[in-house]
Amino acid sequence: MLLVKSDLLKYLVCRYIDIVPNRQSPPALLLRESVREGKTIRKRTLANFSGLSLAQAEAIWLMLKGQAVAPVESVCTIERSRHHGQVQAVQDAMKRVGFTG
Repeated sequence: MLLVKSDLLKYLVCRYIDIVPNRQSPPALLLRESVREGKTIRKRTLANFSGLSLAQAEAIWLMLKGQAVAPVESVCTIERSRHHGQVQAVQDAMKRVGFTG
């Protein structure tokens, strides 16, 4: 399949958070996607984050950029960890018997 330059540009998609001001109410926070089709740019709204705080919207924006929002250690803690050796032994025994599932 041969891609023409215009076909290639059609599939370059950018996702971003757009802040749209409102007159008497708080601004709308929208997750949008823009696609260039020739000389025009088409915008499509994927989600409305107006119910979120600005800090939450900024965290989503950082994740879209590929950055870590917080270290895993600060978000969750390991309460207990079970050994997987027993499960591996049962799985190996099942394979030896011929039971696959």
